[in-house]
Amino acid sequence: MNHVAELVELIVRLLVILLSLPAAYLFVVTIAAYLFRKERVAANRMLRIGVLIPAHNEETGIVRTIESIRAGNWPAELTSIFVIADNCSDRTAEMARKAGATVAERTDTVNRGKGQALDWFLRERKELYRQVEVITIIDADVAADPDYLREVSLSFSQPGIEALQAYNGVSNPEAGWRPGLLDAAFNVFNHLRMAGPFRLSGTCVLKGNGMAFRRALLEKNGWPCHSIVEDMEFSVRLLQDGISVHYNPDAVVRSDMVTSSKNASSQRSRWESGRFALVRSMALPLLKLFARTGKPKYLVAFAELAIPPLSLLALLFAIVSLLALLTLHGPWLATVAGWWAILILYVFSGQIQRKAPLSTWLVLAAAPFYILWKIPLYAAMLIRKKSSAWVRTTRESI
Repeated sequence: MNHVAELVELIVRLLVILLSLPAAYLFVVTIAAYLFRKERVAANRMLRIGVLIPAHNEETGIVRTIESIRAGNWPAELTSIFVIADNCSDRTAEMARKAGATVAERTDTVNRGKGQALDWFLRERKELYRQVEVITIIDADVAADPDYLREVSLSFSQPGIEALQAYNGVSNPEAGWRPGLLDAAFNVFNHLRMAGPFRLSGTCVLKGNGMAFRRALLEKNGWPCHSIVEDMEFSVRLLQDGISVHYNPDAVVRSDMVTSSKNASSQRSRWESGRFALVRSMALPLLKLFARTGKPKYLVAFAELAIPPLSLLALLFAIVSLLALLTLHGPWLATVAGWWAILILYVFSGQIQRKAPLSTWLVLAAAPFYILWKIPLYAAMLIRKKSSAWVRTTRESI
């Protein structure tokens, strides 16, 4: 029995050491995020901007998105709006044209997906966007803040910026506990985990919504990434090509988040299963690049891919904490307590930095229930057949 107890204790110690690595990274990233400053050394050149909106059956929300761009604090003569009506069976194209957008309709039932739609437009419809200097890509169900395009232009007026990520936020945090928790999560993952890594390495990860690029970059490359997480995949491609993704927290787009358990499960499982697949394919190449070059940006990019989603990490912390309480003592337990202190600092810092409303702070009390809700979701991802198809998330409040 003593040998069994010793083996169990050894395994738990190894688990504590292993989970201390992501905890330490989150601590470093949190501190770095407080030191982040948006680049602003040159005046705004008032660039011509193309807004590219990939849409699949978005007739109920596309007009709202276009109108949010039109209503912004940006000259109409410097704005072009392009909508990709991709495999639509509704009135998306008609509604977008009536709202004043240039519409490109695509029908390809074999090569389905957001990445495929973007690639088709950027390669096959170059004549439509050659007059713009910058292209920003937003989802078809978002509202852009009034100064969104002004901030995008300001960022690309700074020397050396080729790619940019805006802040992607939640527009309905008070609609329920799930949107409220997602608001809190976005404040962490879409701000702190952008600002911190950029401060550490000079680049960050694209988030799919609120991305922007020099026209020449997209004209040359198209959108070569077609997985479910094509944004993260393209981030790694840019990193390998020596192109940094910059972050502007004052360029803001916001989306309504679903409130029902069924819709939320569908949405999160697609995002996270795709992310895990990308980890499997890209983690080792990034580590090899770091080993060969010694450049921190590759190590930070690896960490950004390898760190589990917050809910999964908290679940792992909880399981190993319980095992540690049953088998370990002294400094080991102090280390486990340190995880939770870091996790609280990490989550609270995201809310502080984004000036979260009181409703978001209050709903953090529901986080344990959200983590429990995610357990069967993670289990299902282990056995579910993978798909890269573009599945439209059901909208509840447009």
